[in-house]
Amino acid sequence: MVEGYIPVAEARAAQAGRLEQAIAHLGGQLRGAQGRDAQARGAFAGAGPIFLGIGASHAASAAAVWTLRSRGIHSWRLNSGEHPLPFPASPHAVIGVSQSGKSAETLAVLRSVDAGRRIAVVNVAPSPLADLAATAISLGNLPDSYASTVGYTATVAALGMIAEIWDGGAVDPSWTALPAAFRRLEETLRIRGPTLAAPLAAAVAVDYTASAATAGSAEVGALLLREVARVPATGLSTRQYLHGAMESAGKTAHVLIGDDREATLARTLARAGHDTVLLTSLTVAEEPRLAVLSVPALPPAQRAILEALAMQSLAVEAALLRGIDPDAFVFHHTDTKVA
Repeated sequence: MVEGYIPVAEARAAQAGRLEQAIAHLGGQLRGAQGRDAQARGAFAGAGPIFLGIGASHAASAAAVWTLRSRGIHSWRLNSGEHPLPFPASPHAVIGVSQSGKSAETLAVLRSVDAGRRIAVVNVAPSPLADLAATAISLGNLPDSYASTVGYTATVAALGMIAEIWDGGAVDPSWTALPAAFRRLEETLRIRGPTLAAPLAAAVAVDYTASAATAGSAEVGALLLREVARVPATGLSTRQYLHGAMESAGKTAHVLIGDDREATLARTLARAGHDTVLLTSLTVAEEPRLAVLSVPALPPAQRAILEALAMQSLAVEAALLRGIDPDAFVFHHTDTKVA
């Protein structure tokens, strides 16, 4: 166990309740910001935001970017470890995303941004990132595991709500129904999780793909499988995967997340002899080598949270099948988090 974190089994068992708590807490924070003075309202207005994060925090912003672009607002997500400093000046607010509030790369970029354009989304507050920002949104100091569970899903919720309120929008009322859908999927995964994870545990590598709206689900799924089960894995958007990457299929397993194109790709891979798991809101018949997990059709950020739940289950169950402790990490670094 890493100091300051709880076991992944404990985090998963409490996740639905803590996510429900976080959704209510975040909705209150963001509605409050909209109702306060012009300066507070202005933090979530104007030119669309740039989301900056690394690792899971980078993956978490994919659905928010899609939501903003769907509303006609330019937005981007950028890897905070890939920028020479100072960050280029622009009229866009910069949202630093770090569950611990201590990610060294994200802090370095945000420090180089004009102070008035700094927004932070963190779990832990106070924290270095929250203290640096002009506006900070906290998940509520939720207890979390080292391979993040509710820290990730609640971050997706926070970023999704920010995308909804940006420039005069409103938090979607349907968020209040998400915890019930989350619990229903938990029960399905409790029954089916080990069977779905079995081909991943036996594969030499696993490819994850997702539709562009929730491409972060493929990225975090691959990251979790690497962290927790120590299986090489790659996460790509489906269209990127189709442009050559799928040619290496062989002794690999595949997790596809999405609907029309993903269902077609899933059948193609399965019929070519490759073990495939499809997460979809469509009705798709299972076939030899093709397992199907149903998720409801929801707005992108809400759907990404359910997809993340499935990714957690696949990774943990694969680790257990491989005889690996999901809380045991091989490598520890001294320069990715600040004191």
